Amino acid sequence: MRAINISNIKARNAQVGFEQKGIRPTVTMQRKDGMGYTNARFLKATPATSIEVLYDKFGENLADEIINGDPEIDLEMVGMRLGKVKKVFLDNKGKVAYRVLRQQVRYSPEGEEMEVKKFHTTESNVNIDFPLRWTGKLIPKDKAVRTFAFVRKYQLKHINGLTFDFLYDMAKMLDEKNCMMLVGAGSKGIGPLVMSTGGTPYRAFLEGRVKDDKYCLLLHLTNLELKSLINNSNV
Repeated sequence: MRAINISNIKARNAQVGFEQKGIRPTVTMQRKDGMGYTNARFLKATPATSIEVLYDKFGENLADEIINGDPEIDLEMVGMRLGKVKKVFLDNKGKVAYRVLRQQVRYSPEGEEMEVKKFHTTESNVNIDFPLRWTGKLIPKDKAVRTFAFVRKYQLKHINGLTFDFLYDMAKMLDEKNCMMLVGAGSKGIGPLVMSTGGTPYRAFLEGRVKDDKYCLLLHLTNLELKSLINNSNV
C-alpha cells in the first residue's frame, strides 16, 4: 500500500495509506450460447512486414507487389497468441533503442520544426514535504457529480490508531455536510495532484462516509469539467 501525506481542516498532517479502488462492471458480456468469454491479444504484424521496410525493398513497385502477392503478411507469425508484452522504443531501422533521450518538438502549421526541448516529466507530489491541503472549498455531492467527470478514485486508509482517528474525523465532517472538499498540492496547497512520476495532473476532491465506528474516505480525481450545451440564461 502506497503512502500519501495529507492534512486536515486544522492544517495538521499525517502520512496514511492509499490504494486505487476499481469499479467493477455490473454488466457482463456473453456469447449467443450464454457462455462467457476472455480477451486475448494476437500478433498483427512484424517489423519485417512494415510499410517502411517494404517500401525500402520494393520502392514504387510496392503497390503491385501487394496486389500480386502478400509481402505485408508473415504467414508464420501473424495470428500468434500473445502473453505478457512490454513496451519498447525502436530506432529508425526498426531495432530496439536503448538509453532513449525523449524530446518535445513543436511544429508550425506548415509542418516546419520550430522548437526542440527536453521532454518534461511531471513529478509525483503526494508523498513529499508538502502535504495535500484542504482548500476550504466545499461542493455538494450532487453538484460535484454533475460538474466533473471523475476518472479515478482512491481510498485513504489508516496505518495505526492515531491515523484512524485522524481520517475518521475528516470523513465524519464531510459526511455531515454532505459535501466534497477540494484539496491541493504544492507549497501553497492549491496545485493539481500528480499521483505518479510522469502522470497526469488532476484536481482532487475528498468524500467522506461514516457508519457507526466505521469510515470511508475517498479521493476522487478529475481533469474533465462537464459543460452544459444549453445556455441557462435563455431558459
